[in-house]
Amino acid sequence: MNIDQAKNLTFKLDEQKLNRLHWRMVITAGMGFFTDAYDLFVIGVVTALLKPLWHLTANQIALLNGASLASAAFGAIIFGWFADKWGRKKMYGVEVFILFIGALLSAFSTSFTWLLISRILVGIGIGGDYPTSAVVASEYANRKNRGFLVLLVFAMQAVGLIVGPLFASLLMICHLPHPYIWRILLALGALPAASVFYLRRKIAETPRFLVTKHPLPLEVSRIVNDLAGHTNKIKVTAIPTEKLLSSKWLKCLLGTAGAWFLLDIALYGNGVSSVLIMNTISPHASLLKHTLLSALIFLCFAVPGYFFAATYVDKIGRKSLQIMGFGIMAFCYLLIASIPTIRQIFFLFIGLFGISFFFINFGPNTTTFLIPSEIYPTRIRARAHGLSAAIGKAGAFIGVFFLPLILKNEGLSFTMIFVAIASLLGILASFLVPEMKGISLEAQGFKNDAPDQ
Repeated sequence: MNIDQAKNLTFKLDEQKLNRLHWRMVITAGMGFFTDAYDLFVIGVVTALLKPLWHLTANQIALLNGASLASAAFGAIIFGWFADKWGRKKMYGVEVFILFIGALLSAFSTSFTWLLISRILVGIGIGGDYPTSAVVASEYANRKNRGFLVLLVFAMQAVGLIVGPLFASLLMICHLPHPYIWRILLALGALPAASVFYLRRKIAETPRFLVTKHPLPLEVSRIVNDLAGHTNKIKVTAIPTEKLLSSKWLKCLLGTAGAWFLLDIALYGNGVSSVLIMNTISPHASLLKHTLLSALIFLCFAVPGYFFAATYVDKIGRKSLQIMGFGIMAFCYLLIASIPTIRQIFFLFIGLFGISFFFINFGPNTTTFLIPSEIYPTRIRARAHGLSAAIGKAGAFIGVFFLPLILKNEGLSFTMIFVAIASLLGILASFLVPEMKGISLEAQGFKNDAPDQ
């Protein structure tokens, strides 16, 4: 296949209408992100329960909260690399199996060390899900609805965000003993991972990957026929290799990885530590009240942000949405930091803190996931997304590990200044990436490819 033939094929994929295979892909990939979000954020509730039971120190709590994030960086790089080398299909499902094993082992932990190792396994699975699911969703999507479909997958994270705190609150309301509650919460994370394993192993290889990697005309023809009604058999040969660390893609990598790193400092720092932040504002309330309040903020502010982003990203554009979100986040954090009245009036603080969560999701939390799944050529797409996600998770680890310590030693005001600076730097990183609204996935890659002779 020469470049003109490849362009013709991808044009047919880009112009297809939404169909049942798109929706199956959304469910298959989306259930993984429900699990990812649940497992990452429920650990904040679990460590609050374990602190008096296991007499955990502040450093041990920080390690448990951050272990999955640190290992997620490793998982994202490894799975991204293998997904580009061996194919999306061969890797898809392996990550949720690792997540399932880690979640199950977590629930049966009998010591700090056992739980820490189990959380590291969970993180590897979560990290692997980022490049594989993002790339599968993006490569199956059509041009017109690509942002909507990819972010609909990511929006399942919103459900996981609230199920953990709500389920924990329900168990506490039922007066179950705390030693049972934390084990049930961790065990629940294994169920959706197990449910999606079969669907992921059955998904077909993406036609865009087959076109660039393998001479499999019948396989390409079959998948394209399912997606776009294209029935001609196509001879596929390799398209020239792209290098991730070339000057062009290195600039893009600085933009995607840098923005994700800075965003996750604020997102995971504030998200996982939300119970601690609530305790700073209202120190005499119970753990149940703080947990319910955190869930209410996620439900009323964070969850709508995900679905607003999915609905409007193909209209507003990825880059504009990301810059706007970072800007409003910084504004909210600086207001909380600089005006003592806001911190003293509980509901005023909750409103402003909630608005920051809305624009995290109607902004960089969703776009940092979407942009690296679009701007890179197919041959390096999973690696670039995995590396961007890995560097993002390094920022998440910094947020989860250091923000509770900053909050304890320096107070809420200094903590908000810290995340405001990260948000402002995120605006600068956003200018390094191109806008992909309405543009084919192959637009970047084909510019540099020469036709086969």
